[in-house]
Order: sequence, then structure tokens, then C-alpha cells
Amino acid sequence: MHSSVREIPLSSEPDSSYFLRVDESGRGLAYGFQLLLSDGRHAWSGEASEAWVRQEAAELEMSTEKYVQDLREALTGEAGVHSYRFALAPAAPDGALTLTYDKVQKDISFRLGSTRLGPVTEPERIVGALLTRSLERATSLERHNRELREHNLRLRREHVRFGAELERYASGKEALEAELYARFLHVLNEKKAKMRGLRQTLEQLREAGSGEKRERAAEEAEGEAMAPPPPPPLPAVASSGGARSPGPCDDSLMDIADVAPSRKRRFRHRPGPLDAAVERAHASKSDSPAAASQQQPAASEEVEDLFEDL
Repeated sequence: MHSSVREIPLSSEPDSSYFLRVDESGRGLAYGFQLLLSDGRHAWSGEASEAWVRQEAAELEMSTEKYVQDLREALTGEAGVHSYRFALAPAAPDGALTLTYDKVQKDISFRLGSTRLGPVTEPERIVGALLTRSLERATSLERHNRELREHNLRLRREHVRFGAELERYASGKEALEAELYARFLHVLNEKKAKMRGLRQTLEQLREAGSGEKRERAAEEAEGEAMAPPPPPPLPAVASSGGARSPGPCDDSLMDIADVAPSRKRRFRHRPGPLDAAVERAHASKSDSPAAASQQQPAASEEVEDLFEDL
């Protein structure tokens, strides 16, 4: 069971001080709670059930979660953005009181709830329990504050350590970036130098290739100039029945002198007796085949003489 103690001001008695103790049920404030109110001399106690909590939320047309949140802020004094007011009113002649708590929002207040509190027969015991609970709460809060201070000191030391490490990492990062940039420039310059060398080599190869092409073209032009002119094309042979154009063979034949007429004129006279005797003398002296071969032109001459006679 969670319990809390707080001092509440009463609107009807601004100079008085009342202490309110709230004991929640095991499952939370939404499932019911108990109230104990004391002014140091008297004490009153009351109880609210789960059904009462849900009924109050329904009457205010609020969700149960929202109503329980506002109720917790009002009764336990947890930090909130709204303010609350408390009032006590006599409920019965037996000394019972009614504790009402209102929510103030934008200068408008509406009743959040009310609980009937009956008088306690032994207020001294209740006051002692309130004091004990207050001391326990104070001790718990002090211990919690000490833990928070230690945690803050630890966080501060870690913050300082992290700041120093961050500065060291930042300086190392800057040094690493400078080194990487220097390496990048070195590699880039090497690549540029290599590209320039390759470009110069390519230009030299292109110039050498163009020079070889020019020399080859000049040699080809010189060879064409020194080469003899091609022979004229042979004339086409005329078809049968047509005139044949003269060719180089005809020109060469035309250059040869025709000796046939003179030979014919030579053998046009008839041989005399003297010539016949000379021929017989030559034939008797020579029995070689050359003599026989010399007789063949004579026979051919006689044939030509016969054709001449014709």
C-alpha cells in the first residue's frame, strides 16, 4: 500500500494547518483509497471505494484515467499545472466532517469530489502515526535527494570525462582528416602526372604516325611520278564483215619493204645457155644435201614464173 502525507490549506480557516494522509489500495488510487485528516489535536478518517471513484468520474463526464490523475494531484500534492482548494463542513452532530476538494482552472473552480470523515476515538495515536509517517517520508526524501546528488556528481564527472575525450577525438579527427587530405593530394598529383605522361606519349605516337603517313604518301607520289606511262589499250577486233582498224602489228608490217616485186622482176627473164651451164657445173661439183636444198628455191621461182605468166 502506497501512502503519502501533505499539508492542505483550508479556504474556510486560512490560519489553521491540517495534515492529510492518503493510503492507496494495493492496485492504485483508481481502486479506492483511505483518508486521515488531523489538526494536531483531533483526527478524522474516511474511505472511498472503486465504485465511488467511477461514479464521480461519470458525473463529471471525464474518463477514469483523467479523473484519477486530477485526484492524485489534489490529494497527494504531486506537481501539476492546476491548483486545488479544500474545505471542511460539518456533516452530522456526532462530529463527522465532509472534506471537499475543488479544481481551479482559469479562475473557474468545479468540485472534484468530497469524502465523509468520521472522528477518531484515539487522536493521539493518529497524530503519532502522522508524525512517524512524516519523519519516514522526510527520511525517504532526504535519502532520495542524496542519491540524486550523488548521481548528479557522477553525471558531472562523466560529462567532464566525455568532454575531454570528445576534444581528444576532435583533435585526432582533424589530424586524421589533414593526413588523409595530404595523401589524397599526393595520389591525385601522381595520377595527374601519369595522365600528362600518357597524353604526351599519345601525342608523340600520333605525330610519329602522321610523319610516317606523310613520308609514305611522298614516296608513293614520287614512285608514281617516276613510273612509265601505261601502254595504250589494244583496239578491239572488228567483227566479221566489218572494217578492221589498224594496229601496231599492222604498222610494223607496213614498215617492212616489199621485196616480192623485185624478186619477181628478177626472175621475169628466161635463163640463157650460160646460166644453165653454170648451174650444171655447180650441181656436178657438189653432191651434198645443200645442193638439193638450193634447188628448191629454183623450183619455187619456176612456180612463181608460172603464176607470173598467168
